[in-house]
Amino acid sequence: MQKILKYYWIFARGSMVIILVMEVEMSKEITRERAIELLNEYIKNPSMIKHCLASEAVLGAIAEHLGEDRGKWAMAGLLHDLDVEITNADLHVHGRETVHLLKNEGVDGEIIEAISLHNELSSGKKRSTKFHHALAAGETITGLIIAATLVYPDKKINSVKPKSIIKRMKEKAFAASVNRDIIRECEIIGIPLAGFAEISLKAMQGISDKLEL
Repeated sequence: MQKILKYYWIFARGSMVIILVMEVEMSKEITRERAIELLNEYIKNPSMIKHCLASEAVLGAIAEHLGEDRGKWAMAGLLHDLDVEITNADLHVHGRETVHLLKNEGVDGEIIEAISLHNELSSGKKRSTKFHHALAAGETITGLIIAATLVYPDKKINSVKPKSIIKRMKEKAFAASVNRDIIRECEIIGIPLAGFAEISLKAMQGISDKLEL
């Protein structure tokens, strides 16, 4: 739950003492350990867990590249699909339960907002900040990278080259469910597509053992 801080002001007026109280809700920093507990509680599909871990790595790398808060961005990547099984991945509602769950955990509002806006259909709003666009583009490119990995003879992510990701971006029939337009939102935050593919691929290669690729 969110932490409540109370501030007191005491004023004396003649024989009267007036006490004013202001309550302020403070968000708390969720630990990675708690985030993993939530993932394991709400997501049972191992492939979806790996997608969340991949998104965590990619968002952390993007944040570092842009000089942003690595911990905050990585956490958004890790938790962005928390309600995917609760909502049966229905894009009309996917994200809303995650917002509710994370508010109850007292998670930072910027993380919650970015997670909500990674699915504009459900949120009813448009992405407008670097954080919003980074999460949407970053979590989406993980699907393309994994798909590209699985067509390599050895199915090892360390064998994949950034140019292969760019090549697959142009092949609309390949991993057709991956929205290329969302991936291209990387350009809105100042990262060219080639650079974005390289950053994302390198981040995922760094956790190849966790991804079992």
